[in-house]
Amino acid sequence: MKKIEMIDLSAHYCGIKQKIDRAVLDVIQSGKYINGKQVEDFSINLAKYTAAKHIIPCANGTDALKLALLALNLKEGDEVIIPDFTFIAAAEMIALLRLTPVVVDVDPHTFNIDVNKIAGAITGKTRAIIPVHLFGQCCDMAPIMEIAHEKNLYIIEDNAQSIGAVYTFPDGRKQQAGTMGDIGTFSFFPTKNLGCYGDGGALATNNESLSQKLKMLTMHGQAKKYEHRIIGCNSRLDNIQAAILNVKLPHLDADIASRQLAAKTYSRQLAGKTTQIETPAIQSYSGHVFNQYTIKINSEKRDSLRKHLLENNIPTMIYYPTSVHSQEAFRKITKLGSDLSESEKLCRSVLSLPMHPNLSGEQINYIVEKLLEKL
Repeated sequence: MKKIEMIDLSAHYCGIKQKIDRAVLDVIQSGKYINGKQVEDFSINLAKYTAAKHIIPCANGTDALKLALLALNLKEGDEVIIPDFTFIAAAEMIALLRLTPVVVDVDPHTFNIDVNKIAGAITGKTRAIIPVHLFGQCCDMAPIMEIAHEKNLYIIEDNAQSIGAVYTFPDGRKQQAGTMGDIGTFSFFPTKNLGCYGDGGALATNNESLSQKLKMLTMHGQAKKYEHRIIGCNSRLDNIQAAILNVKLPHLDADIASRQLAAKTYSRQLAGKTTQIETPAIQSYSGHVFNQYTIKINSEKRDSLRKHLLENNIPTMIYYPTSVHSQEAFRKITKLGSDLSESEKLCRSVLSLPMHPNLSGEQINYIVEKLLEKL
């Protein structure tokens, strides 16, 4: 059996090696590395894939969050609601712009923001909500959008982990993650379902004026060369990374299908075998693209189980061991918008198993076997 990797980037590259190598070499030979045709093509290709009206590439997913916040003209002290159980990027960008991160609890089954906790966190200073589509599944966007419309709030979707996930509205309409709010943010960090070979990111919007502003923000506030209309920054997707993404994007749906098959195999083999593990819950309103396959386990057994798996050459990850408001950097600046007990429980109980498109049935069988023999 091949060595089990948490995320097997090398195997994925080997499957498309000739196309990747050709695309990268074409950029190098062109001598044009910034703002080239590859970036323009990727904007068009991603817009077609997501059905977003406008795609603005940028340097990385964290920059995308910063640019989205900058584009909304928020003022110092304005409040932005985020989930407590997530990576810290959203809170970090909110804090850097001297805004106030307001953390609320998450649903213990989906790991996404608990819609029922949002309204109670809204104050006169609230200006935006950042729902994070965590691990590959959409937040429940219909009620979030209803709240935002009623309270005149912006929505920035953090879609770093869920590109390709489709949300179904109560009336049957379908939209891709990252295209429902005012702005959606994307990360193409190598471990994402659509990852480049370095850093990369993008923003999506259906608003023409926001699109133009975001473009200027990524290029020092320029409307055209040396005409700086607003204060911006330097956040560009380079041509080599765009060329790689153009090769990988047509394979995304097939990669997602492979991930979904692996997840289904995990869940089927674990079903009814133990009461100690809770497998990922898939909601009727959202597809799941499984950037991570994350189980919940008795917190008293997690560390020993993880050690047992490692001893059997099975890597695992804990996303995330510490909630946002408990991080040293955020303890004094976050505002608690709700009770956070579920987030705290998840930090002690989640465990992510190997997940990638090249994960074999034999490998999954072995992982499940070693999981169960310790419980």
